[in-house]
Amino acid sequence: MDLTSIVGLILSFVLVSVVMVIDGGSPAELFAAPQAILLTMGGAIIAAVISMPMKDVISIPKYFMKAFLGDKIEPHHSIEMLTRMADKARREGLLSLEDESKKLSDEFLKRGLMLVVDGVDPAQVRSILDIEIHHMKERHEMSGISFFTACGGYGPTMGIIGTVMGLITVLKELSNPAVLGEKIAVAFLATLWGILSANVIWLPLAGKLRVKSEEETLYRMMLMEGILAIQSGENPRIVREKLSAFLSPKERPTESAAQAGQKAKA
Repeated sequence: MDLTSIVGLILSFVLVSVVMVIDGGSPAELFAAPQAILLTMGGAIIAAVISMPMKDVISIPKYFMKAFLGDKIEPHHSIEMLTRMADKARREGLLSLEDESKKLSDEFLKRGLMLVVDGVDPAQVRSILDIEIHHMKERHEMSGISFFTACGGYGPTMGIIGTVMGLITVLKELSNPAVLGEKIAVAFLATLWGILSANVIWLPLAGKLRVKSEEETLYRMMLMEGILAIQSGENPRIVREKLSAFLSPKERPTESAAQAGQKAKA
């Protein structure tokens, strides 16, 4: 579970509540008009859905799961696996990787290794994997990221619509000054929720998916370099060093840690 999304969302509402208390109000006032929440958030989602194809609309629950849960990427495990495969390929040949490659759950890695086993030219292997990485990133931009970004754009507009609708009701009550203040405050809650949802929920979630997309892109680029290193017959030690360069200095495995991992597997 990605705790930063959940904790960040909670802290944002805590901050807004604290500011309201400091200003002499109450956090309960945020929920004084449920219709404002329904219009701004529901309206933003519906407006975003209108601009999406049906196949992406069906995947909307997955976008939320991706933002709050996400897939765990384990580069260290992949580095050690590719290093081991590089050693095996040097000793037994590329064909020795065929059975092991078919058992892999990562379709990108499996496809790349099978291209290598089939003897495809290295330039073609790089080109095929590059295209797959590029289109993966494009799919992310056009689906989940695009959905949350659209909601972030429509949210404030739906809030203004809600405020205008509320003010229309207020104008009908001009003959009753006693209730005007309360009704005006309720009307402006729609604008508040529109801006709040855009900047606390929708746009941050779009940013989170964009970060995850960049992480996955970098991870797949690392896998591609490992696949090509295996194909070229590079020394396993060099393969590990090359792939570790994709990690930050603090994340890179030390030589002793790598040796300990190999002994444990043995």
